[in-house]
Amino acid sequence: MSRAPLFLAREVYRRRRWRDAARMLPVVGGVLLILPLLWRNAGTGPAAVYVFGVWAVLIGGAAVIAPRLAAEGEGQRGIAANPDEDAA
Repeated sequence: MSRAPLFLAREVYRRRRWRDAARMLPVVGGVLLILPLLWRNAGTGPAAVYVFGVWAVLIGGAAVIAPRLAAEGEGQRGIAANPDEDAA
């Protein structure tokens, strides 16, 4: 009876966390962009500065995450989608 390893390899773990971050970025961004609707006495100016600030942070976050995901995809291009295709 073989047991699955308790811990993942470091690189596999990091790749999964980067994918998780990429999936969570739109959710967190949506929540942050909705927050100004809850402000009562802030006015249009501070809300606009906040929205564009959040927008800039989201772009920066995507700029950090995208190259790591692209590097991950380059390593997997050589792998066939269906393992039976290589045997034929």
